[in-house]
Amino acid sequence: MEVILKADVKGLGKKGEKVKASDGYARNFLFPKGLAVEANAQSLTELRNREQANQHKIDTEIANANKSKATLQGKTVKMTAKAGANGKIFGSVTSKEVAAEITRQYGISVDKRKITMSDIKSLGSYQIEVKLYTNITAEMTVMVGEQA
Repeated sequence: MEVILKADVKGLGKKGEKVKASDGYARNFLFPKGLAVEANAQSLTELRNREQANQHKIDTEIANANKSKATLQGKTVKMTAKAGANGKIFGSVTSKEVAAEITRQYGISVDKRKITMSDIKSLGSYQIEVKLYTNITAEMTVMVGEQA
């Protein structure tokens, strides 16, 4: 009997897959526990629609990431920080501050965990990488100046 799994079943398959299971296993274990539904025309249509919706969502996210990359690629984020003698900053510039500054200057929300950068502990210019989606990154420059 062909069934569509509603949850991961060890030794059988992952959620959303169409698999073959013996009749007894399906009727006595999978169906009563709500782990699967019979693969009939309606459930196959629902599965296909769910897969198309997921693909549409992924395509939209990739398009948005490419649009954001086009906006951010090669741009400079200007920041200020309090500094002492010979340009050393009191503390350091964090990825959280850089993410907030990118959002403020360019209007693109970036998660602080998606920013790859070295420690910024003195005034100057630094290269950073912003991961927007899988395999889509924008390289930017952070320019840290002295606060007046």
